[in-house]
Amino acid sequence: MATTNDLKNGMVLNIEGQLWAVIEFQHVKPGKGPAFVRTKLKNVESNKTVDKTFNAGTKVETANVDKRTMQYLYNDGNSYVFMDTTTFDQLEIAPEIVGDVKNFLLENQDAIVATNEGRVLFVELPASVELLISHTDPGLQGDRSTGGTKPATLETGHEIQVPLFITTGEKVKVDTRDSSYLGRVKG
Repeated sequence: MATTNDLKNGMVLNIEGQLWAVIEFQHVKPGKGPAFVRTKLKNVESNKTVDKTFNAGTKVETANVDKRTMQYLYNDGNSYVFMDTTTFDQLEIAPEIVGDVKNFLLENQDAIVATNEGRVLFVELPASVELLISHTDPGLQGDRSTGGTKPATLETGHEIQVPLFITTGEKVKVDTRDSSYLGRVKG
């Protein structure tokens, strides 16, 4: 148990049997009336976002979320298999839980797997990853009808938009949150 004064971004709360991650919070002390805490919460399982207001000092139940770095091994067709890098235990995770992370997941890559009481909640990657462009058409000079970008397929099979000068075989940095191109990787 914690109070609303202890809230932090990323903290997971158990509200009416559902797990909610705190995305942002703000303590408000109005001129009249009692202080309160305005929060934006994201449901860990459904990804639904809601705004919720608590009275200041109210007790809230926190959930014990265990975040571990695990190595992605392979996809067996039904689930994604991850290995705990300290105990070498393997964990099969359903595609629904992996979600869009699969677009940036390469074999032997590290990811953070969050669990609560043995149940996998979500898989998290760093904010950006470096991936190889497996295919993109040559950019034609003067072709600006697309705003100077063209589609490119990453080595994971996911398609993103890249600038016209990017060629097949180049390594690029990609934002894992919105699939946006962040730049070339020198190497």
